[in-house]
Amino acid sequence: MPTTSLGTVVAENAIRFLGHDTHQHDEPHLVYVVTGNACLTADGQEWRLGRHEALWLAPRVPHALRIEPGGMALGPFLDPADQPRCRVQPLGAVPALTEVMTTALGAAPTTPEQVEPFRQALGRVLRGISRQYFPVVLPVHPAVRALAREALRTPSATLESLAERHRMSARQVQRVFLDETGLPFTRWRNRARMNAAVEHLRGGGELTAAARAAGYAIRAGLLRGLSRESGVPVSELTTDAVGALGG
Repeated sequence: MPTTSLGTVVAENAIRFLGHDTHQHDEPHLVYVVTGNACLTADGQEWRLGRHEALWLAPRVPHALRIEPGGMALGPFLDPADQPRCRVQPLGAVPALTEVMTTALGAAPTTPEQVEPFRQALGRVLRGISRQYFPVVLPVHPAVRALAREALRTPSATLESLAERHRMSARQVQRVFLDETGLPFTRWRNRARMNAAVEHLRGGGELTAAARAAGYAIRAGLLRGLSRESGVPVSELTTDAVGALGG
């Protein structure tokens, strides 16, 4: 019997192997891929998740999940106080989250009293990694806000190509970014990408994986960017990035 078919033997847990249609929850929650690949649609946008990758959803965000054959995903609810920075916050693969989720799979808590320590553990990890190291805000302008989100999902896309897709000129986009975020587009995107890398490092990841999670081809590019923005020498970041950045 194929693995996916085995997963549907226990009807109440079949959703972990098959995914689900669009719905929403009144609590924040995590979508975590245990193995395989999945595609999450949230707020009209698609996010592809691989093994051990996670995405943090705010309450009442409509979302649907499609899990590819052989895959498995979990969706634990979080404490109401553990809210993401935005409605949909991709996290990538965070080792500290994987540790908690793997332990939860083995322990298999069922009662509210058993579930609560795991919920608190997830909250501690998420709060620890979600503080922005480099302050960045999304533009308010609707078209530029959509462009900004696309820019983070496609780090190789140029400003010119993004502006064309959103029916704006690159000059218009630059002006809105400066007016509404205080930063030119390129620096805004670099800071946002480096925040993703810092989150990964705070969660126990190593530099090469953090660079990949943030869209850098090699870790040297991430180290140079972090050094340029933070003022911390590359040598210190290489030795202990989290410590050098202040934890």
